[in-house]
Amino acid sequence: MGGTDKAKSARQIEFGDRVREHRHRIGLSQEKLAHLASINRTYIASLEAGRRNPSLDLMARLALALDMDLGDLLRGLQGSQGRR
Repeated sequence: MGGTDKAKSARQIEFGDRVREHRHRIGLSQEKLAHLASINRTYIASLEAGRRNPSLDLMARLALALDMDLGDLLRGLQGSQGRR
């Protein structure tokens, strides 16, 4: 799984926001998303809080579990400023 960074980057925060928003949109709990992506629920909570920097493999598993294309999940993050 991805590592933990002491300082949250804007992209990590934005990615976590996107995962949470899409998860809510399709009606999944953190527990159900974690099960579908084969990861721990506490990792989902940390990811959504912007405290995790997920690997490419993990991002692909999350996109699959969220029933979306990985490109759509990542689109626009390159220039993201995230929330402050």
